Amino acid sequence: MAGAYWEHFAHDADVGVRGIGPTREAAFEQGGLALMHAIGDPSRVEPREMVEIACEAPDDALLFVDWLNALVFEVATRGMLFARFEVQIDDHRLVGRAWGEPIDPARDDLAVEVKGATYTGLAVRSDPERGWVAQCVVDV
Repeated sequence: MAGAYWEHFAHDADVGVRGIGPTREAAFEQGGLALMHAIGDPSRVEPREMVEIACEAPDDALLFVDWLNALVFEVATRGMLFARFEVQIDDHRLVGRAWGEPIDPARDDLAVEVKGATYTGLAVRSDPERGWVAQCVVDV
């Protein structure tokens, strides 16, 4: 099994985001990074400020959508991009932390505005070869 990583997958008009990791938490963290990479380049972001995020849902898939939508909300309301995530999941309650900094238009090359995570392509599952996979399409 490989380590934790993120990737985008093709979708006609929007962007598919996928997080892969050895644990469900790692897959959610990587999904957050995939989301940030759809918006801009988090490798240019310093993890200076920490934001706490909590959400709860009846199952893992809906929890992943809620997690991504909470991140979209934080980007929109705080004007921040995030470079690092820490997620803890107990049953279907997520407590997370996101580290980042305010968007700097002179430095940050923003690609798209993400409006929200959708149920399209939504899946959270254990994969025997890759570990945990969490994915969905985000509306841009």
